Amino acid sequence: MAGRVRSHPADGEYPAQTLDDYIRPEPQRTRSAKRRRAREPQAEVRVVGSVDYVLLFVVAILVLLGVIMVFSASYMMAGRRFDDPFRFLRNNIIFAAVGFLVMLFLANFNYELIRPLSTLMYAISIGLLILVMIIGEAAGGATRWLPVPIIGQFQPSEVARAAVIFMLAYMIERHPKLPRTLPGLAFLSGIVGIMVVLILLPGGFTIGLITAVIGLGIIAIASPFFWRLAIAGGIGAAGVGGYLWWSAATGQGFRGARFLIWLDPFTDPLGLGYQTVQSLFAIASGGWFGLGIGNSRQASFVPEPHNDIIFAIIIEEFGFIGAAVILILFAIFIWRGIITAMRAPDTFSALVALGIVFAIGFQAIINIAVVTNTIPNTGVNLPFISYGGTSLLVSMAMVGVLLNISRYSVQKK
Repeated sequence: MAGRVRSHPADGEYPAQTLDDYIRPEPQRTRSAKRRRAREPQAEVRVVGSVDYVLLFVVAILVLLGVIMVFSASYMMAGRRFDDPFRFLRNNIIFAAVGFLVMLFLANFNYELIRPLSTLMYAISIGLLILVMIIGEAAGGATRWLPVPIIGQFQPSEVARAAVIFMLAYMIERHPKLPRTLPGLAFLSGIVGIMVVLILLPGGFTIGLITAVIGLGIIAIASPFFWRLAIAGGIGAAGVGGYLWWSAATGQGFRGARFLIWLDPFTDPLGLGYQTVQSLFAIASGGWFGLGIGNSRQASFVPEPHNDIIFAIIIEEFGFIGAAVILILFAIFIWRGIITAMRAPDTFSALVALGIVFAIGFQAIINIAVVTNTIPNTGVNLPFISYGGTSLLVSMAMVGVLLNISRYSVQKK
């Protein structure tokens, strides 16, 4: 008789009770009991752990590649223009180092303080965008930068994108009925619209468009009317395309001309199509394995090769294999960001994580599409890799918040 003895009588003699009174068999779970237990709702517990090291490693690799490629793409141009081939390398190393410090600080920041700072960040961003229209510096047909001592220039539209993400997440968590009603959707859209208009007015068309996509994407995900909003977004995208087509057909404005030259950049290879043509030459000459680091030919011809067009220089120097590595790294970033959002402990952190993935992932897609002439040429840099202090700092700060969120997860008990 198998069992577990619960007590033992003295002197080895059993009293009047039978042996079964002292031996209790282990209760056996039946299959039906196990099935009932499996059907019972499991409690969710909040687990605090370490940051997502895969995400951290991917960002570190992208930033390191950016530092290397900025130098490789710029040293000839910087030597001719400034008589200092290390000018952009030096600045980029400084911004990358500061960015890593900011990222690590925000990854360990008091998580509960992020929410109330959302409104303040949004208000400051509006003030900075208004200030750009008053004292901003113009370049490339747009006024996007504020002059700042020591660091030179600061681009408030980069901060504005992050502010929209945090503000929307904060309002949706605090008022969960907003994305469920028409007035609520109008209110949330107004939060996005105000920022987009302030970015567009000085000439930031592409950044404004990206900000709109990020904001409306967050609203759509939080709303039960996702597919209706997706259809509305598709109609809006068609409207933008129609506007560009009309501008091109009637010869109205610079964007219409860019749309026309996108269809065949070789019709004006020394004018509006120059950057696209040189970019395509760089891609074509890269082959499978590239010409080798520092051996780019087109970097001498492409204007500002260390900025928006840097992906073409990567392909020229590292070939198709190098381009595939960059694409895989961004794909891993998006994947880990989505996993972080899915495991987030609350609505605010989940929407913030998704917004950060939108902001960085969508911008990377736009940049690569421009470089390969998949869409009309427009000015947007490649996150973590292109030269640009404000973009790098803001992107790494957002990653710091994403890493912070990845430390907290909800798991089944």
